[in-house]
Amino acid sequence: MTGDATAGDATTAGDAAARVIRAERSRILATLIRVTGSVDLAEDATQDAIVRALRTWPREGVPANPRAWLLVVARRCAIDLIRREARRAGKEAEALSLLDSAPDSPEAVRDDLLRLIFTCCHPALSLDAQVALALRTLGGLATAEVARALVVPEATMAKRLTRAKQKITRAGIPYRVPAAEELPDRLAGVATTVYLIFNEGYTAGAGDDLIRVGLADEGLRLARLLVELMPDEPTVLGLLALLLLQDSRRLARVDDGGRPLLLAEQDRSHWDRAAITTGVALVGQALRRTPDNPDRYVVQAAIAACHALAPSYDQTPWEAVISWYDVLLTVHDTPVVRLNRAAAVGERDGPAAGLALVEAIVGLDGYPWFHATRGELLHRLGRADEAATAYRAALALDLNGPQSARLRDRLAECGRR
Repeated sequence: MTGDATAGDATTAGDAAARVIRAERSRILATLIRVTGSVDLAEDATQDAIVRALRTWPREGVPANPRAWLLVVARRCAIDLIRREARRAGKEAEALSLLDSAPDSPEAVRDDLLRLIFTCCHPALSLDAQVALALRTLGGLATAEVARALVVPEATMAKRLTRAKQKITRAGIPYRVPAAEELPDRLAGVATTVYLIFNEGYTAGAGDDLIRVGLADEGLRLARLLVELMPDEPTVLGLLALLLLQDSRRLARVDDGGRPLLLAEQDRSHWDRAAITTGVALVGQALRRTPDNPDRYVVQAAIAACHALAPSYDQTPWEAVISWYDVLLTVHDTPVVRLNRAAAVGERDGPAAGLALVEAIVGLDGYPWFHATRGELLHRLGRADEAATAYRAALALDLNGPQSARLRDRLAECGRR
């Protein structure tokens, strides 16, 4: 009995330590990159500090200031790595300067995160490389998760990340928030990065949970930070509005058993009305700044506002939603946007109309929601065998546990029909 209790306590302590580490990792990494000037060295030192924390915290307890503990240990690990790999004069002095550096304040760490976003999103890199590098470092996403977010093969993503880090090192790209006149050239990559960090948190690509709360919260925090930096920029206003409107549904997105609930099934009384009010106000501000030049995040936020303001699913203004998707396609024409528009058409005009549009989309064979959407439309049309095939195709791809369970339920319904 005692042994069971001890094992349970250790497991609980280990889980608590892991949660804290996930929350602090990107901030520690950002500070180490600033201090060392090397993404690779910072990643290695941060990982060493995390390993030590996972060994000691479950046994000794999480420190009162876990970020400071991790930062001190990571600095020491960086010094050890530099000393072991020193091959030229000056490396020892570099290590000692790290040792003498005082721990950063929380505000400095927050600024480090912003610096890291802008460093990764330097215009010397392609937009895809900017976003990939920022997601891998700042977001703490695994290479497979970054590949999934950007809908490319994992091997391709690994090569892209390596080339991006090498280019930053060779070009001597400075680790700083750029001057005001430089911000517009980097905003596309920064906004995409923040959105995809939030999106991976809002709907996890894998694992046992539908939502990765820490990542979703971090995406929101970074979007707010960008609004502080660029308060009149429509892209930034639209981005924060979009994240707030999507996140307003967080508490209504799963049932008591942890299964995902579709928009039509959610109890709207559980939606966060304060977040919706703020998000809609931001949409209005952003639309007034873009009367003739649509912005992709502002338009997506307008679509989210249509859903947020509808009293019920049956009262969703599908005509307005589809109209906004038509605008979005003029500035951001991607297969995923076309898939989302097709789903909206299926709601307005019926599943046959939606299915015709879905089946005309190319390039999404590796995207599970292409197959799941197709399966849902086929299911509504009574074509159970074809729907089952589509659901199986979706289940063969990366999904989190709750999503897989939901699709298995739909697959079982096809068998009963």
